[in-house]
Amino acid sequence: MCGIAGVALKPGARLAPAVLAALAAALAHRGPDGSGVHVSERAALVQTRLAIIDLATGDQPLFGADATLIGNGEIYNNRELRAALAGVAFTTGSDCEPPLYLARQAADFSGHLRGMYALAIDDSAAGVVKLLRDPFGIKPLYIASTRSGTAFASEPQALIAAGLVEPAIDAARLTELLQVQFTTGRATAFRGIERVAPGAMLTLRDGAVIAAIAHDPIEHDPIKSVAPHDQDAAVTALDAVLAESVAFHQRSDVPYGLFLSGGIDSAAILALMARLNSEKVQAFTAGFDRPGVADERDAAALTARAVGARHERIEITEAMMWRHLPAIVGAMDDPAADYAIIPTWFLARHARGSVKVVLSGEGGDEIFAGYGRYRAAARPWPLTRRMRARGAFEGLDILRDEGPAWRAGLDQAHAAATGTALARAQREDIAEWLPNDLLLKLDRCLMAHGVEGRTPFLDREVARFAFALPDRLRARRGFGKFLLRHWLDRHLPQARPFAPKQGFDVPVASWIAGQGGRLGALVARAPIVAQLARPDRVVDLFTRAADKRAGVACWRLLFLALWHRRHGLGQTGEGDVFEVLAEEW
Repeated sequence: MCGIAGVALKPGARLAPAVLAALAAALAHRGPDGSGVHVSERAALVQTRLAIIDLATGDQPLFGADATLIGNGEIYNNRELRAALAGVAFTTGSDCEPPLYLARQAADFSGHLRGMYALAIDDSAAGVVKLLRDPFGIKPLYIASTRSGTAFASEPQALIAAGLVEPAIDAARLTELLQVQFTTGRATAFRGIERVAPGAMLTLRDGAVIAAIAHDPIEHDPIKSVAPHDQDAAVTALDAVLAESVAFHQRSDVPYGLFLSGGIDSAAILALMARLNSEKVQAFTAGFDRPGVADERDAAALTARAVGARHERIEITEAMMWRHLPAIVGAMDDPAADYAIIPTWFLARHARGSVKVVLSGEGGDEIFAGYGRYRAAARPWPLTRRMRARGAFEGLDILRDEGPAWRAGLDQAHAAATGTALARAQREDIAEWLPNDLLLKLDRCLMAHGVEGRTPFLDREVARFAFALPDRLRARRGFGKFLLRHWLDRHLPQARPFAPKQGFDVPVASWIAGQGGRLGALVARAPIVAQLARPDRVVDLFTRAADKRAGVACWRLLFLALWHRRHGLGQTGEGDVFEVLAEEW
C-alpha cells in the first residue's frame, strides 16, 4: 500500500522538482516508510512507500525490461507469477516486480494479476506510459489533463496540492452526493479530475491517452467459472475457494489483523485466518457509547473466543466524534458521506499500534448477494423494487435543485448490468457503490493512519465462483448470502449465521439531534450548503434530526459543510466540529 503520482509528459515538457516534492508531501500519509522519484522524457513519477512486502529491497521505482514501475497495492500471486516467468533475473523480492516483465510479454497483461493495485509503468522500449487499476477498484487512481500532459495520483488532493489542477467544484456532483451518499461514474466532485475506471488499463503517448482496455471484475469464463449446483458440494467447493483467497491475502512481511464485526462476512474470514495461522488472530471491533444503538462488540467477542483470537474492543464516544470529525471528513477528498467512515477511521487509528495490515469483510454482500435490496430487485413484477429509488432529500423541500439529474449515474449502471435480476442488482453495486463508497471509505480511512486494508471477498476467483452459482444458492428463503451462511454454520456455528440480522448503525442522527439547534445554524451558513440548499429549511431540518430520514439528511449536510471547507476552500481549520464551522468562511 502506497501513494503514487506523476505526469505522462507531452513532448518537451518538464516538471519542476518542487511539483514532484509537493506530490510526495501530499501522499506522505499513504507511504510513511520512504519515497522515490523517476524522471524521463516521457514521464515524471513519484511514489511514497508503505513497506509490506520485501522490506529490504522493495523500494520503488522498480526497474527492469527497459521499463520503470511505481505501484500502490499488492499483487497477491507474486510467487506464482515469478515461477511462471522462467528465466527472468529478478532483482528484488517486491510483489510489484513481475508486472514489469509481464508487460513486455503481452499488451494486455492485467488479467494475469491477482490483487489490488494501481500501477504506473514508464515503458521506454515502447515509448509509452501505462496506467492500470484493479478490476474491483480497490485501489484508487485519478487522472487530469494539464499543460504538461496527463497527470495522475492516488488522491485528487495531491493533484491540487501540487498546483496541477485548480480546486474547482462541480455542484451537480455534490447534489448527487447529498441524494445518494456517493458520486458515480468517472467524474469526481472536482472539475477536470476523473477516476480511472476499475479494471482499466490506459496507454499514453506524448502525454495523451491513445488506448484504453477495460476488464470486468466478474469475467464469465465457462471453464474457470464452474460451480457446483448441489448445496453440499457447493459448500465444500466454497471452502477451497475462500481458503485460497484468505491465504493469498495474508501474504505479508509485517504483522496483520482483522476488522471483526458482528456479521457473517468478517466471521468467515476470522474462521479461515484461525485455520491458516499458527498464532492467534488479532481482531479489532468498534462500538458506541450511545444507549439503544446496535452494538456488535458482544457478538464479535463470542466469535473471537470460539477460535481463540486476541480481541480488542474500542468504544467510540460522542465527544470523540465531534473532536475528530473534521479530520475524518478531511481524509475523504473524493467525498463519500458514509457514516461508517467514523468507526473505520477510529479502528484504523487503534489498529496501527499493533499491525500494519488489516483484513476486512468488505465485498461479501456484493459478491454473495447479502443485501435485502437485491432480493427486492429480483422479485417478479409488479413486486420488483428499484434499488435506491428515492434520494435522501426527495420530498423534504430542502435542496434548491429538486430535479432528477442526480439519478443519471445510477440509471447508467442499472442499464449496463447483465445476468439474472439478482445478478444485475449485484452488478449495479459492484460497478458504483462498491468502488465509489465502500472501498473509497476503507482506503482513505486506513491510509490516513498508514494501515493497509485487504478484502479477501474481492478476489477474481471468489467472484467467478460466486457468480457461477445458481440464484437459489445466493439468495433463498429470505436469506441473502445463503451458501456463505451454510458454510459458516458448518465451520464456525458460534457466529450464528442464520440468526436475525442485528444490523450496523452509527448513532450520528442521535448525536446530531442532541446538538440540533446549535449545529443547524452553523451548517446553514456554510457557503456550499447555502448554494445547494435553503438555509432556513436546513435550520429547521436539524431541529428534527431525531427522525431517521431527517437525521440522514442532516448528517450529509454536515459532511458536505466540513468537506467543502477542507477540499473546496482549502481551509484546514482547528478544533472540533463546532469550532471549525464557527470560523470565518
